[in-house]
Amino acid sequence: MRVIKSVRVICLFSMINLFVLAIPQLSAQNTIKSNMTQPYDTITLGTGCFWCSQAIFERVKGVMSSTVGYSGGKMPNPTYRDVSTGTTGYAEVVQVVYNPQIVSLKTLLEIFWKTHNPTTLNRQGPDVGTQYRSVIFYHNPSQKLLAEKLKQKLEDAAIWDKPIITGISPFQNFYSAEKYHQEYYKNNPAAAYCQFVITPKIEKFEKVFSDKIKK
Repeated sequence: MRVIKSVRVICLFSMINLFVLAIPQLSAQNTIKSNMTQPYDTITLGTGCFWCSQAIFERVKGVMSSTVGYSGGKMPNPTYRDVSTGTTGYAEVVQVVYNPQIVSLKTLLEIFWKTHNPTTLNRQGPDVGTQYRSVIFYHNPSQKLLAEKLKQKLEDAAIWDKPIITGISPFQNFYSAEKYHQEYYKNNPAAAYCQFVITPKIEKFEKVFSDKIKK
C-alpha cells in the first residue's frame, strides 16, 4: 500500500511541475497574440455628400473600413429621406476605422480639409443643406485638440479667401446609411454624379496624396 501511495504522490508532484512549467509558456503565447492584435481608432467626418467622402477615404493606406451614414442629430434611426429634408440636424458622414500605426489622424485630417471646401456653409458644390455641412465628430479629447490645432493652423496660413467654418463636435451617434449608399462610387462608376463630381475629387486626392494611396 505504501508503494502505491508513494507512486501516487510522485505522479501528483510531476503533474504540478508540468503545470507550473506550462504557465510561462501560456503567458508568452498570450503576449504574442496580444502583440499581433493591432489597436484601431475611429473618426467620423462630414465633407458634403458621403459618396464622395467614402470614395476618397477608402483609398487611404491604413484605413481598415469606411461606412457612410448619419451623425449629429437626435432622431432615432433616421433614413436618407429624413436627413434629406435638412431639418433633422444630421450630417452625411463617413465613419473611418484606421490603424494609427500606418496612417496618423493628422494625415486623415489633412486629407479631409484638402478634398472639400471647408469655407462654404451647409454646401458642397451642387449639394445644399445642413446635411452637407463640413464637420468633424471627434471620439476623444486628443482628437478634438488635434482638429482644433490643425484648423487654426490652416486659418493662420490663409489658404482660402474665406474663413473655415468646419464644425468640430463631440461624437454622439452614428446610424449606418442604407445599403445602396455604401461604396456607391465603386458600384456606380458610370453614374453622372460619380463622373462629374466624385471622379474629379478622387483625381485631386490621388495627385496630392499619391504616397498615401493603398496599393
